Amino acid sequence: MRAQRPCQCLLLDCYAGRTMERRTQNTILAVSTLTGFMVTFIASAINIALPLIQAEFGVSAVVLGWISLSYLLASVAVLLPAGRVADLYGRTRIYLIGLAVFMVFSFASALATSAMMLISMRVIQGLASGLLFSTQYALVILSHPPETRGRALGIQVSGVYLGLTLGPVLGGVITHNAGWRSLFLVVGALSVVNCAVPLLKLRNVDWREPKTGHFDIVGSFIWAIALSALLLGFTYLPDWVGAVLIAAGLSGLVFFFWWETRADDPLFNVDLLRRNRVFAFSNMASFINYSATSAMTFLMSLYLQYNRGLDAQTAGLVLVTGTFLQAVLSIGAGRLADRIQARLVASAGMALCVVGLLAFSFLGETTSYWYIIGTLCVLGIGYALFASPMTHTVMGSVEKKYVGVASATLATMRTAGQNISMGIATLVIAVVVGRHEIGPVDYPNLLTSTRITFAIFTALCVLGVFASLVKPRRSEG
Repeated sequence: MRAQRPCQCLLLDCYAGRTMERRTQNTILAVSTLTGFMVTFIASAINIALPLIQAEFGVSAVVLGWISLSYLLASVAVLLPAGRVADLYGRTRIYLIGLAVFMVFSFASALATSAMMLISMRVIQGLASGLLFSTQYALVILSHPPETRGRALGIQVSGVYLGLTLGPVLGGVITHNAGWRSLFLVVGALSVVNCAVPLLKLRNVDWREPKTGHFDIVGSFIWAIALSALLLGFTYLPDWVGAVLIAAGLSGLVFFFWWETRADDPLFNVDLLRRNRVFAFSNMASFINYSATSAMTFLMSLYLQYNRGLDAQTAGLVLVTGTFLQAVLSIGAGRLADRIQARLVASAGMALCVVGLLAFSFLGETTSYWYIIGTLCVLGIGYALFASPMTHTVMGSVEKKYVGVASATLATMRTAGQNISMGIATLVIAVVVGRHEIGPVDYPNLLTSTRITFAIFTALCVLGVFASLVKPRRSEG
């Protein structure tokens, strides 16, 4: 049935007994899957292009690092406010705005004439990605009936993993043959298609919730500043600046949650954490999973190139086995979550991550490549079994009016976890190896730091297994 125009806004409510057209469902799923691919592809592929960018603009390593970091911080700072804005003003509308801005500034990034201009473009592109990730899970949940949501989320998550998988490989090929600017041109061209289709097909389809007060602008600024300080602090550890930023960020988050209990129309309903244990613990499990696994590729890349002497291309081909497997199996994991309790599937995936991370904590100078590839496959299966079922669990644990905030919260847990994972890895390397350029004399210490980090990640994942197993209270249903 086509969406109808009520008195003031467009509203299509699947929960009120009406069923969406299959074509509309497929459009939302296809567009959101391609979005996940594009956003993660450019985020991972840009790292391959950094040496060429440095050669062209002649900037320091610190400025070069901000080309990636600025995108991440802008994205994570806007996720939660964007989710609430989408709840109030229309999830599809905010999603389309994000698509349009992402498209425009992808092309703009390709035309940058200086490193500072490129960083500025990346900030705006990061803000646009925040709009996209804060709404795309909500759109899939709202457009699909409960019996097919797991499959749909599995397909959507597979797009994210495919972007992460092909980013370093395909990005390297594009950069090598056509230059770093071509990365943004390719993503911009994909964005044109991805923006045109929903503009034509989804103009009259939207979901929004009634306003109960003024938008919480103060809370939005507190959240953005506090979370940015926290995540930025991890990049400066073990220096004192990092400790100060982390302390300021944690204090800011405490103040944010206090403020939200008093806001007329809070940016984040604190009761979701206090009274909905499935929502609280599932988000905790997601945060733990990404904190424990995201730096795996970084660590294994160093191990394979420094300790085992492989070139970058060969190391990339070894590492792609796990991510390719998780992209392929995510759809099946989503289907499985439609048939049995999603939290049980996610817990099994987290348990496999424990096994894989523990195996990597025993790496040696002569560890068999089959051992490494086999462990990467175990981790790939674990990621696949965890990601889409846990998304299913989080999004299914809240009322319809909170799906935007739930989508934004889940995306925040993912992004924050990725940042903290890299923070843990770089902190251990800084303490064990030092902050100087890595040379042959440092290879034994590098291997030691890799083992220590994987042992820390293993312990984190054990906690994540228990968090993902938490059941709702009887009063929660």
